Amino acid sequence: MAAYAGVSRSTASRALNAEAYVSPKAREKVLAAAQDLGYSPNQAARSLVTRRTNAIALVLSEPETKVLEDPYFAEIVRGAFRELSTRGSQMLMMLVDSRDDVPGTVRFLDGGHVDGALVFASHQGDPLPTALRLLRLPVVFGGGRPGSATRGLHLVDFDNEGGARLAVEHLVSLGRKRIATVCGPQDQRSAVDRLTGWRKTLGLDERAVARLSEEGDFSTESGERAMTRLLSRVPKLDAVFVANDPMAAGALRALRAAGRRVPEDVAVVGFDDHRGLAEATTPPLTTVHQDPREQVRQMVDTLFQLIEGAQPTPRRQVLPVRLVRRASA
Repeated sequence: MAAYAGVSRSTASRALNAEAYVSPKAREKVLAAAQDLGYSPNQAARSLVTRRTNAIALVLSEPETKVLEDPYFAEIVRGAFRELSTRGSQMLMMLVDSRDDVPGTVRFLDGGHVDGALVFASHQGDPLPTALRLLRLPVVFGGGRPGSATRGLHLVDFDNEGGARLAVEHLVSLGRKRIATVCGPQDQRSAVDRLTGWRKTLGLDERAVARLSEEGDFSTESGERAMTRLLSRVPKLDAVFVANDPMAAGALRALRAAGRRVPEDVAVVGFDDHRGLAEATTPPLTTVHQDPREQVRQMVDTLFQLIEGAQPTPRRQVLPVRLVRRASA
């Protein structure tokens, strides 16, 4: 804003704060610039003094198609926008569609355009978390432990393993004996943890895991394909734990096509509790509830502590989950 007015930063600051030692001409230029740029004098002065942009980057290191189709990310975007708005900050969303996007993303974040970043980068081998370590920008991660760089990071995650245990224990309590799973992509920490929770709860060895599990990519289509393969290999299965709700919707479709009644023949439990999806399936989906809005709130709270100069101890904060029972199990 000082550059726009053609004056020094200190002159702009004094003008906006109505201090002395500013010529009428310079003051008029600064106030006109503030009006043109949409700043109130107090906001502009505060920006000049604090060197803050009042903008936060929401960085999603996922393919564009997944971000646009997965209801989890829709909740993340909505939650971040609302939470940042209440704190007077603008949200700038950035998609890192592939490894090729990482250098440009890092350059932008290092360019002083934002005050901090909320980053979702949960795939193992993702170079973004390591690259962001080189910046002095405050960063908080959401989702599973990002890549292999975990020490010294601020993370907010869900109890994915515990959630899977709740799902499987519920199926066992219903008397189900052959409980399969449609797991998520095993390069993603949350999917690994959910598969681990299923395996540990049932006490399965590697051979049983291979027989009773099929991997999807968290999409509805992949859930349908995985369920079809499981039915072909284990025709007498009587329950399935599915690692997210979109795949569970696909699994229900495959079961219906195969003539299997839910829950009479096969009980189904998902993970996410996306209301618009879980309540709309036939039958409505029993699923593990997690709250992305609470995840974002915790992430924003930690990020603003860092921006304000506090030094909270880096840690992985694990948020609780709970089972929501509906008609599918």
